[in-house]
Amino acid sequence: MGKRGKKYTESLSKIDRMKKYSFQEAVQLALDCAYTKMDETVDLAIRLGVDPRHAEQMVRGSVVLPNGVGKEVRVMVFAKGEKEREAQEAGADYVGSDEFVEKIQNGWLEFDKAIATPDMMSTVSKLGRILGPRGMMPNAKLGTVTFDVGKAVEDVKAGKIDFKVEKAGIVHARMGMVSFGLDKLLGNISAFFDTIMRLKPASSKGTYVKGISISTTMGPGIKIDPAYVKDLLS
Repeated sequence: MGKRGKKYTESLSKIDRMKKYSFQEAVQLALDCAYTKMDETVDLAIRLGVDPRHAEQMVRGSVVLPNGVGKEVRVMVFAKGEKEREAQEAGADYVGSDEFVEKIQNGWLEFDKAIATPDMMSTVSKLGRILGPRGMMPNAKLGTVTFDVGKAVEDVKAGKIDFKVEKAGIVHARMGMVSFGLDKLLGNISAFFDTIMRLKPASSKGTYVKGISISTTMGPGIKIDPAYVKDLLS
């Protein structure tokens, strides 16, 4: 590992590495530790007491963060006819069908999220090897395969994020930007945890939330005591 810079070291000195903070303390510390001129993202990592190797313990879902993610999300909608017009009126950046499938097969990927109507999935499925590894493939479980394309587009534009537990039992999610400030970030974190807790698998035994850490793009990780989850959601 390379030597850390002076500003990072100064930020690290503000944190008690042996302590687990409350959500409010940790978020404020993360903001205080952000030292770059850019508007850094604020990211959350949660270690869950699940084994994703078992399908019944897979934690996967989506949530609309009340204060957005601080980034303009470009939306591609695969639809035809009336649904194409509905998507355009809702603010989709790109709307079409076969012509966009071909375009993507040729290397075009200038969008962040993809939505498709169910009748388009036989065509969109051709893009599985391209969109799947990037987490961009439309998925019915995440609400991105739907005939209600207007609402789907509005939700994504408003700050909807998708998440999925990794092999090690970790869930990573972006909660916003440093410029959001304490209250907006806490609002997003609360909405995220409300969803995480509701998705607890019935087969998950013992402690569900085992560890929590928050950090900015360039800042150090700050541990949060899972015992404060109840207070966050009260």
